[in-house]
Amino acid sequence: MKLPSLNTQILIGVVLGFSLGGVLASIGKQSPVTQNSLYVAGLVGTLFVDLLKMVLIPLVFASIAVGVANLRAHQQIHRVWVLTLGFFVLSMGVAIVLGLSASNFFKPGAGMHLSMFADATANFQAKQMPLGDFFAQMLHGIFRNPLSALAQGDVLAVVVCALVLGIALVIGGDRYKNMLFLLRELLEITLMIVGWIMRLAPLGIMALLVNLTATQDAALISTLAYFVAVVIGTTLVHGVIALPLILFVVTGVTPWHFWRGAREALITAFATSSSSATLPVTLRCVEQHLHVRRDIAGFVVPLGATCNMDGTALYEASAALFVANLAGIDLSFGHQLIVFFTAMLGAIGAPGIPSAGMVTMIVVLQSVGLPVEAIAILLPIDRLLDTVRTAVNVEDDMIASMVVQKLAMRESA
Repeated sequence: MKLPSLNTQILIGVVLGFSLGGVLASIGKQSPVTQNSLYVAGLVGTLFVDLLKMVLIPLVFASIAVGVANLRAHQQIHRVWVLTLGFFVLSMGVAIVLGLSASNFFKPGAGMHLSMFADATANFQAKQMPLGDFFAQMLHGIFRNPLSALAQGDVLAVVVCALVLGIALVIGGDRYKNMLFLLRELLEITLMIVGWIMRLAPLGIMALLVNLTATQDAALISTLAYFVAVVIGTTLVHGVIALPLILFVVTGVTPWHFWRGAREALITAFATSSSSATLPVTLRCVEQHLHVRRDIAGFVVPLGATCNMDGTALYEASAALFVANLAGIDLSFGHQLIVFFTAMLGAIGAPGIPSAGMVTMIVVLQSVGLPVEAIAILLPIDRLLDTVRTAVNVEDDMIASMVVQKLAMRESA
């Protein structure tokens, strides 16, 4: 009997995950059936994510180093660098402007009072980190001992290390061809292992969605439903309209064709809320389904998984205005301009793991004098919002690779 395609299996897993999660939520969290089911689902979901993280570091290291080194043959390293960083800044800028515009128009949180969340904020201790200290700490974390970064799984430091190694291979030329050969072999082996892991994707994604659906606090989410709707709606506008429009204008690729090729990665990103954990799947979709050259995909996608966070930037800007409304503070245009830049900086510095944006959110709030303790009211709904914004983060990385490839080929023609 022939099994359905992997995409079909994943879609079945999504439907079953939401359905089983809803059933468990209706039974009640205290029921032994619910607790045992969530325990099993937690084990399966954690195993799937851990397997993806197991191959993350060697995949990032090899793909970026090989990607940069391979660009030498096409004389495109400088052009690809400029195009990639330019697209990242442009797409995050568009996302933040959308977030600020929607928050100013719909005004989520207006008319509410921060005192109603006193119980939640009383037990939350936010780490005070001025913007200057955050920037200095981020720079310090980028340039680390490469062996330490590899061992501890510090993705941003590994990206920088691989980038430097790739540039060294470009400058060294044929003298280091054996090193380049080994890195290519490492990349091939890692991608083969990714294929094995993806066979477990339908079950892993189903387990993750069971946990997500069954454990949400409906009472608190209903209190913040308006804000949730504004953020999700704005994020979807960016992901469904703005980014596909940019893709179509530059490359001529239709949104339907893109979503068919990217579906596997988008669903995995939604379920895991981790662009880093989704990275192996993202690379697979970009190269095999969307037909981006491996040298460009291996450079743009891992870099984007670390530094290109459209959904996170949009969310942090929207949340800053939401907290301002709760606190009764009217942010001027100048203050919102500060939010624009700090949200972009925070999104760049946020690691690609679940709820990482909550850490850098403190920088955004402090930059305009908002109470950082108010971040506690966002924690109960962050996991829900994280699913959507992570999917948009991953979508943007894939679109970036396609746009960069098109522009690079156009300029070299």
